[in-house]
Amino acid sequence: MQIISNVNRFRYSIFQWRVSLSIPGKIAMMCGMAALTGLLAQVRIPLPFTPVPITGQVMAVLLAGIVMGKWWGGGSMALYAGLGIAGLPWFTGFSSGLGATGGYILGFIPATLFLGYFVDTHVKSRRLLPLLGLMLIATLLFYIPGVAWLGLWLKSSGTTGIGFAGLLAIGVGPFIVFDIIKAVLAGLIAFAIVPGQDKSA
Repeated sequence: MQIISNVNRFRYSIFQWRVSLSIPGKIAMMCGMAALTGLLAQVRIPLPFTPVPITGQVMAVLLAGIVMGKWWGGGSMALYAGLGIAGLPWFTGFSSGLGATGGYILGFIPATLFLGYFVDTHVKSRRLLPLLGLMLIATLLFYIPGVAWLGLWLKSSGTTGIGFAGLLAIGVGPFIVFDIIKAVLAGLIAFAIVPGQDKSA
């Protein structure tokens, strides 16, 4: 029991540390998380049948709201998306601008806000099963704009004849298993660092 109590105190101290960080400290963490997302975006596996590659950035996205909370976590993804759209080449493949993956990138923002909100305000959401469920819902939150934008991008590029099922086949199907694995891993990491209570035991 003492070991469990010590672990809970440690988790609570981590949570309190990020809550009590100064504004400059939170800005630095926000920039660092955006940079980490850009770095993991370069871990990519191109697929021949879709313009959307498998990337590593989803892990950073799912953990941003947990590590930094709703507004600062969401801000880190807004910074990542905004600077990349403006021309900073830190999207996948050292690219920038709203290409085929633009909808997924914009979807990172509400996904992170969603996770940060629940972890910050609902203590019960910090348990393992709720965390895993939240991670899966957050994944859905960037799939929706991702597929919608992909359809518009393909149409503007002159590709026609791809219906909704086709969009799911190239915008969701190749990635869903990998992203579920990432969501589970992120949920386990989140469970290890966020306390399941408001104060240490």
